[in-house]
Amino acid sequence: MQLPRRLRNAFAYSRKLLATDFRARGRAMNLSDWRRRIDEIDKKLVQLLNERSQCALEIGKLKQEAKIPLYQPDRENEVLENAERNNPGPLTDAAIRRLFERIIDEARAAERDAMHSGDGAKKGKK
Repeated sequence: MQLPRRLRNAFAYSRKLLATDFRARGRAMNLSDWRRRIDEIDKKLVQLLNERSQCALEIGKLKQEAKIPLYQPDRENEVLENAERNNPGPLTDAAIRRLFERIIDEARAAERDAMHSGDGAKKGKK
């Protein structure tokens, strides 16, 4: 199984925009340009991470209804292997694995919170 199409498209789109930034300006990007670009990417990452988390919450609801354990190591390994398989770099596979392990941990925590509160994840700060 691959990353969801929307996530693959977002990465491809980001790479395309980055290349366009170089060509469209006709000059090398400066520090401010790069920081602005990172801010744009970060905004998209937050949106995608929240979208992914919402999917995990829905899965958590289905698990709860079906009396399926929250933690499923085989599925987690499948997700990690998929992330590594879809990694074009420059991050190493080990770095991608660590990032996805953290994403999975946070999604699992949100699922647990939703299961205990009964109303879904809470929005906002800690």
